[in-house]
Amino acid sequence: MLYIEEDSSQEFQDKLKYLKLLSNNYPTVADACTEIINLQAILNLPKGTEHFLSDIHGEYESFIHVLNNASGVIKRKINDVFGNLLSQKEMKSLATLIYYPERKIELELKDQSNIEDWYKITLYRLIDMCRYASSKYTRSKVRKALPKDFAYIIEELLHEQPDRLDKEKYYEEIVKTIIRVGRAKEFIVALSKLIQRLVIDRLHIIGDIFDRGPGPDIIMDTLINYHSIDIQWGNHDIVWMGAAAGSEACIATVLRTSTRYGNLSTIEDGYGINLLPLATFAMEFYNDDKCEIFKPKLENDRACSEKDAELMAKMHKAITVIQFKLEGEVIKRRPYFGMDDRLLLDKINYEQGTIDFDGQIYKLKDCHFPTINSSNPYELIPEEIELIEKLKSSFLNSEKLQKHVRFLFAKGSMYLKYNSNLLFHGCIPLSEDGSFRKVSIGASGKKYSGKAYLDRLEILVREGYFYKNNPEAKLYGMDIIWYLWNGKDSPLFGKDKMTTFERYFIEDKATHVEKKNYYFELEDDEKACNMIFEEFGLDPKVSHIINGHVPVKIKKGESPIKANGKLLVIDGGFSRAYQPETGIAGYTLIYNSYGLLLVSHEPFESTQKAIEEEKDILSTTIVLEQEVDRKRVGDTDIGEELKIQIQDLEWLLDAYRKGIIKELR
Repeated sequence: MLYIEEDSSQEFQDKLKYLKLLSNNYPTVADACTEIINLQAILNLPKGTEHFLSDIHGEYESFIHVLNNASGVIKRKINDVFGNLLSQKEMKSLATLIYYPERKIELELKDQSNIEDWYKITLYRLIDMCRYASSKYTRSKVRKALPKDFAYIIEELLHEQPDRLDKEKYYEEIVKTIIRVGRAKEFIVALSKLIQRLVIDRLHIIGDIFDRGPGPDIIMDTLINYHSIDIQWGNHDIVWMGAAAGSEACIATVLRTSTRYGNLSTIEDGYGINLLPLATFAMEFYNDDKCEIFKPKLENDRACSEKDAELMAKMHKAITVIQFKLEGEVIKRRPYFGMDDRLLLDKINYEQGTIDFDGQIYKLKDCHFPTINSSNPYELIPEEIELIEKLKSSFLNSEKLQKHVRFLFAKGSMYLKYNSNLLFHGCIPLSEDGSFRKVSIGASGKKYSGKAYLDRLEILVREGYFYKNNPEAKLYGMDIIWYLWNGKDSPLFGKDKMTTFERYFIEDKATHVEKKNYYFELEDDEKACNMIFEEFGLDPKVSHIINGHVPVKIKKGESPIKANGKLLVIDGGFSRAYQPETGIAGYTLIYNSYGLLLVSHEPFESTQKAIEEEKDILSTTIVLEQEVDRKRVGDTDIGEELKIQIQDLEWLLDAYRKGIIKELR
């Protein structure tokens, strides 16, 4: 028990003022005691399960499936509850129902000869699952998670034992009545959604929601409705955030990537951005150009007509050239970014179709540049200026895009410390000697490194989006956002340069090389990891770094587990574009009260097959760390906050008992 000592110091007066405010919420000794007992009990509950995903890249079907099945957690809980009672087929069917309740019920309505019996059996099974999934939470927390329409009924069912004689009929009658009044379907959906919610206490997205795949907007809609989430920005997220802020270079980059992978539906249908001006511009200036090297890269199941592919190729080339011009403006405007080596348009011999690259002459794969003035190659022609203004207006006025980006700012950050884990997308920039790289990111020449560097970058990113009343500061912030996409010391990018121009126009792959930051050479070094932990105020003995960004190539023998388990890379290839390299279709991480579990996933076929054929993702789980003593809430960050609240309440209790503060009733 803590005691409060009355004196005349300012510290005591401040504490007394705070305790008087606290007394409004706990106006009596009894109220304070009750809350202390409640919080102390919560500290001893098992910690909630955390779910980590990274590098989703628009693959919404596989993402939603992994989210719905909680990387196999639901299947394991079904086995815990019904392992000796149900067949494998029955357990698989129950799992599919929990993942996709609405669509699975529709199939059952067609197949079941006695739907009332199916409803009854299913309701009992789902109630058992809910009871098991909710057992490690307080009734108050479960109550807050209950769907409003059925909250009272579900609470009754969860906390009554159907085998007790005095309540057996009561329990049965609730289930029968749900079916009789025609609410069984809605009730099953509500229970399934509740189970999904209860099995995961916190979702961590370690960056790169956008680009490559067809549905980042669908993923964002899903995340916005998730009950508890944080996001660490990836380089593919930050460039969309810059586009939403109005950065012209970021807008061009987003459109180039979307045209390259044939994801115009995300732009047009997902975000309502009008691409007709870009199509019209492309047809005007590139109508007779085959644009062979700009043909979109399409997955087999996302084919398009030859005519559409030709138009996309022309749009792709048009926006790519504009991007290089706009990037040139940023690089010249911010010489301290140190990116002069990315100024390549002025190194082209437009008559001969060659480029002087690092003192060597290369033949260009495409020499047709109708919008480039060779004497001033970075100058936008009037039609390009008009086009960019129209596109910028569409991005700034896309209600859905702005909503999604505001969510990324509200729930996102450059990094996060959570329950002794350090979460970030790419890297902490290091120098060759293993020390934190010192980076100057402003005209003042002031250098930042380590945690201070990431903190400063986050402030500037937020200014780039929110700083409406200071155009100069906003422009600088937007340029920083663009730098984070491809700058040589960007912790989100982690390479010395982005060789976009070279990959398009120069055949020699030696020019395509992007050297990774020294962080990636040292990520298997325990000393380097410990240095990072100490920089961010974490205990090296118990902490982990969790990041994504660089796909782990299992095919080549790479491991996601680095530095004896201190660093975990969970980018295993959600994006189909990476799967031929990685050999799998993604990693996810589960951190529950028993320890850390790394889950690797095989490719996901389709939502339709998952429902109709009950094909779950084939996943393999590796136990990374197993706790000798099960982790409790008291061992978590939330537990530390609760301990502070208990301390404050004990001071309030002592103040009541000493008469320093009077009870309010």
